[in-house]
This record gives sequence, structure tokens and C-alpha cells, in this order.
Amino acid sequence: MTTTQTRDDASQDVRPDPARGTPGSGRRPHENRDAYLFLAPYLLLFVAFVIAPFGYGLWISLHEYDYSLPEKPWVGLDNYTGLLDGTSPYAEAFWDSMKATWIFTVLSVPLLLVLPLLVAMVMNEKFRGRNLFRAMYFAPYVLGVAVVAVLWRYLLDSNIGLVNHYLGVLGLPSDTAWLTSQPWAWISLVAVTVWWTLGFNAIIYLAALGEISPDLYEAARMDGANGWQRFVHVTLPGLRPVLLFVTSVTIIASVNMFGQSFLMTQGGPGTETRTAIYQIADTGLTNFNSGDSTAMSMIFSFFLMLVSVLVFFLFRDREPEGNRR
Repeated sequence: MTTTQTRDDASQDVRPDPARGTPGSGRRPHENRDAYLFLAPYLLLFVAFVIAPFGYGLWISLHEYDYSLPEKPWVGLDNYTGLLDGTSPYAEAFWDSMKATWIFTVLSVPLLLVLPLLVAMVMNEKFRGRNLFRAMYFAPYVLGVAVVAVLWRYLLDSNIGLVNHYLGVLGLPSDTAWLTSQPWAWISLVAVTVWWTLGFNAIIYLAALGEISPDLYEAARMDGANGWQRFVHVTLPGLRPVLLFVTSVTIIASVNMFGQSFLMTQGGPGTETRTAIYQIADTGLTNFNSGDSTAMSMIFSFFLMLVSVLVFFLFRDREPEGNRR
């Protein structure tokens, strides 16, 4: 066989076949069609409940929008510039609420990352009644925010609350204004939130701990690693993907805190525990100024995206220098 014949045969082998798709694509036309059909329901929901509301919200933020009035004049970026330069009548309240959101997030997120991990590590051990304790830690999470907030509002009431009553029985100060004074209002909101949501993060950690091979712990133990060294060099690396998920979800949930503040402290004392979501809802639904409230939402979402990018950057996989080309 000559060289020319060999090349001709090779060229015939790579001719595109309509039934098989283009060379090197590895995918047939009907497979592309099937993929789009499977994605269609999600794409429709994504457009209907994410893209369309975002676009409509952006349009509202560019108007002086009061849904109870027929006229909704165009104001362009005035709603945004007013909030950023302080000329808007809602600017001070909005940035105070952003500060309150930041305080709550800084206080609650570390606790909701560390305490559930400790609980999960204890629950991962074998002991009698382990499943019962797992259920007990997760049980509060199935309650709605209204149930949790109203329950603790009565328990922490400075006059009739059981918390102050039992503190008095123990000979401790029993006149603490848990919900109407600082720093007790923040302590109450954070403590109730940790009690309520700790079980969810603990279950996620527990599932991830079960995926770490016992052989890794045994090898580390044989190398002389103590408990802390096994935790740092075996447990934490094994939990990296889960830590990214838990951290992201916990931060998003914390910055969106609304129900606890609204039902337990009513944003008080004063407006010190009025979070950003609380202020946005009050501006749009109480003061009927949807243009400013939607501009607040957009600015708030922008900061939240920045935080999410920072979290992904911190938890990204870092290759050793020797493995980089």
C-alpha cells in the first residue's frame, strides 16, 4: 500500500457522518436535543423566578415607584446616587441597617461554623443513644421562624419570661431586659438563631465526616499524630468542599435575617437590630416607596455577591508550587 492510498483512507475515515455528529465532538445531534429538553424545565423556572424578577426589579429601581399611584416617573440612577451620597431620606436608615446586618453576621457565622462541627464530631462517635441525640439537635430546625421567634419572645420576656424566672431561682440577676436593651438584644438574637439552625449544619458535617476514610486516621495515628494533628491534617482537608457549602449557606442565611428581628425585638431597641431586609421591607411595604427599596435590594445584592466571591476565593483548591507548569 502506498503512502498516498494510506492518506486517502485516513481522510475517508474522518468524514463527518450526519448521524454521528461532527468529528471529535463525541456527541450526536439527537443527544444535544435531549440535553436541551432536560434543561428546559430548569431554564424556564430560572427565567421565570430569577431573570424576570431581577429585570423587573431593576426597572422599578429606576423609577419613583409607588404601586398605589398611576404615575411612576422615570428618575434614572437617582435612587442609587441618593442612597450612596446620603441625599435620600432613607440613606441613613439603610446604612444603619447594613451595619446591623454586618454585626449579626459577624457574631453568628463563626458560631454556626464551629459549634455544629464540634457537635458532628461527637455524634460521629459510637455510643448508646446516638441516633436520639442526633434527632434532638436537628429537631429545632424543622420549626418555622414564626414559631421559634414567638416562643423565645415569651421565654425571654423581662417580666413573665421563664429565663429570668429560673435565673432568679438560681440566685442570679433576674431583671435582664433581653429584648429591649443592648448588648442583650444582639446576644438573644444570635443565641436563638444558633439554637435554631445548628442542627442543619451539624447534619451536613456529619454526612461529610462519614465519607472520610478511617484508613487516613489510622495512618496518621501510626505516624504519631495526636488528636489535634489528625483534625488539622485529615479532618479539615476532607471537609473542604463541605466547608465551602456550609460557609456560603450560613453567610447568606445570616445576612438575610429578618423574622427573628421583626418578631422578637421589632428592630429595637430603637432601630439597632433592624437588619437590611427589615429596612427594605419597611421602605417598600410601609412607606410605599418601591423605587428606593428596590435600589436598596440591588446594592445589598451587590455586597452579598462580593462576599460570596470572597468565600469561594478563600476555599479554592491551591496547587503546590511544584505542580504548577
